[in-house]
Order: sequence, then structure tokens, then C-alpha cells
Amino acid sequence: MKRIAVFIVSLIFFLPISIFADTPLPDPTQRPDALYRLFRTSNMWTFIKLNTQDGRMWQLQFDVEGDNRFTVVLNDQPLVNTQKIIPGRFTLYPTANIFSFILLDQVDGRTWQVQWSINQNQRTIIPIK
Repeated sequence: MKRIAVFIVSLIFFLPISIFADTPLPDPTQRPDALYRLFRTSNMWTFIKLNTQDGRMWQLQFDVEGDNRFTVVLNDQPLVNTQKIIPGRFTLYPTANIFSFILLDQVDGRTWQVQWSINQNQRTIIPIK
């Protein structure tokens, strides 16, 4: 009888944890016209910070236990001239490849493939024509 009670208590305690363990966290509400936005990657430690008015991007990594926090440039060149900058002009779309995003210029429709990586030589942004 004691084993059954322990089993039932364990089931009641651990079942909700296992059900919600794989549930992704919802993205926070963000203003589409904000100057900067953070985009979640499939890597729990990595985000992409996007300047929504000119297309510049940075890879952000955080760490909860060590000192492995850093920001690296993905694209430091504005993709539009200064007369055409509009907050909210650029946005990112995830792809099935966890390291790839599609960057969209929502004004003129241009697109780029964005690759983030821990390795510097694998980070790139390539126009899609």
C-alpha cells in the first residue's frame, strides 16, 4: 500500500514537469517598430539582436554558470542608406536549420540568408537574389 501511495505522489509531482519540460517559452511581446529586437534561436544560450531600421545584427550569447557571455557582429554594414532608415523595416524569420535565418527588408522585399555560429568563419550574411 505504501508503494502505491509513493507511486501516486511521484506521478502527481513529476507528470506536470515532464509535460511542460519541452514546451518552448513564448516570445515576449515586442513592438514591430522598435529600433532593436531580439530573436530567439534554437540554441537556448543564443539570441540575435537586430537593428530593425538598417539591418545590422549581432549574435548574443549568455551563460548562467560561467563567464561565457559575448556579443559578436553578424553584420556591421547598414543595408540601406541613411535617407531610407525606418524603425521596423527589417525582421528575421527562423528556418528549419537552427543556424540560419532569413532577413527580410519589409519595404522593398530584399532578403538575405543569415548564418550565426560559435565559429567566426561560419558567420555570414548572403543576399538571396
